[in-house]
Amino acid sequence: MIRGLLALAFCVENSYNITMGNKKKKLVEHRKPNGTIYVYEVVENYWDKEKQQARNRQVCIGKLDPDTNEFIPSKRFGKHAKPAMDETITAHTTVSGPVLILEKINTDIQLSRYLKKAAPEDYAEILSLAYYLVCTGDCLSHAATWCNNHEVPARKSLESQRVSELLAHIDEDVIQTFFKAWGKVKSKKETLCYDITSVSSYSELNEYVRYGYNRDREPLPQINMALLYAKESMLPLAYRYLPGSITDVTTLENLLDQLQKLDYPKVQFIMDRGFYSKKNIEQLLNKKYQFTLGVPTHIKWVREEIDKHREEIDSPLGFRQVGVSIVYVHSQLYHWPGSRRRLYLHLYFDPNKQADDRVKFDLYIAQLMDELKNEKHVEDHEPHYTRFFHCKKTPKRGLQVEMDWEAITAARNEYVGYQAILSTRIKDPLQALQIYREKDVVEKCFSDLKNQLDMKRLRVHRSPMMKGRLFIQFVAMILLSQIRNVLREQKELASYTARGLLKEMESLTTIHYSGTYKDKHSEVTKRQREILAAFNLQVE
Repeated sequence: MIRGLLALAFCVENSYNITMGNKKKKLVEHRKPNGTIYVYEVVENYWDKEKQQARNRQVCIGKLDPDTNEFIPSKRFGKHAKPAMDETITAHTTVSGPVLILEKINTDIQLSRYLKKAAPEDYAEILSLAYYLVCTGDCLSHAATWCNNHEVPARKSLESQRVSELLAHIDEDVIQTFFKAWGKVKSKKETLCYDITSVSSYSELNEYVRYGYNRDREPLPQINMALLYAKESMLPLAYRYLPGSITDVTTLENLLDQLQKLDYPKVQFIMDRGFYSKKNIEQLLNKKYQFTLGVPTHIKWVREEIDKHREEIDSPLGFRQVGVSIVYVHSQLYHWPGSRRRLYLHLYFDPNKQADDRVKFDLYIAQLMDELKNEKHVEDHEPHYTRFFHCKKTPKRGLQVEMDWEAITAARNEYVGYQAILSTRIKDPLQALQIYREKDVVEKCFSDLKNQLDMKRLRVHRSPMMKGRLFIQFVAMILLSQIRNVLREQKELASYTARGLLKEMESLTTIHYSGTYKDKHSEVTKRQREILAAFNLQVE
């Protein structure tokens, strides 16, 4: 059957469609300089974002006999060449390489086990869409073609209508059930990093989309996403979606309440200075959480401590070398007002950070100026508006905004380069600094979410759909994080990115025959063998 169709088709054109069983296949011929004609099957059509053009992936399945024009299956099929030539046998090809890796990752961290608890009817489709996002980073509306050509867990076709239905099914109960099952196990003996990012949106129908502090510096409304991340296992544990106008400092109380309801064990937090407030410190102390927290240097009591120890810090007594970097430090016990608790206060001065801080401070002043001129105030910035600017409004000239150069210059020169960290248990200043810097894993996770997993913009317009979309993105983030963990451990894979590794596996396909013939993998390349070995995988 295949042989006859190929012979007929090749007499007509270079690419053509044939029907094998109930499936339509597109075949393409490539004539080499020596005259040999090879036959390829088109296994996937996709849009190349970099080249801005439609492209496809092809797999060589054989060649044409130069005398008879009959199809000769590729030698890599081995004993499976017989079914390929048998007119009574139908076959189809799927791309199996990337999913082999993702299924191994899924098995290692038992992700589907927890998904099944939360969404027993939909977990396979959720996992399939997460696989698609990790491999392509494309929007969910294009998932059907990719999933049809790859060996994904879902048995249903993921057309746009089905994806919309699935997003609507992922309600708050599904999300919280997953967090409780997944996070309770994965957070044991962990240090948790907590941070917030913003995702811009054009939607006017989503009640969570509001103007606020946009971390991508875009003049758009947004939602906020708060992420809880395990530092040791380097895996995301849970997230919360918040209105775009919510500031970082106001979110901690609800997070602690959520952790208590999910029955998470007591953990140690690492948080940046955006979460500092007297109320937050007291809540963490009262609930007996351990924490390492950055403290803004514009806080009055912090500046008093810097002034008190400035000479000691900036002297040979405070000198420390961290690798190739130099930092000046001072540590002391600090009695938290109104509490019996004593905390470790670590003060740092970094000459290199001083230059960077001046640039950041100038950018911040420019941002404040822009907010004032456009009358888009951010509640958290109100103290700085009055401190660094003089504003007046007249009927004739309208709003006039002037900088208070004396206040700006004083702030710019006096405390830039300084940093303060509070910790409940870490008394060594360099250890506290190292742990605090490790919170950057959350920033990398946010970068993956936006740049690798199609979340630069929120592509859904209503909040029920948004909840399902964020959950699938979160599952994809877990998979991507675990791939990165393997890449860090395996030196032979050091040259790969997570996306590059999965693309390397795209040419590994499986031919599925009808009847009693076994499925057959295509020939494995040297690089693919290295990747499979690193993940403790083998293919026949």
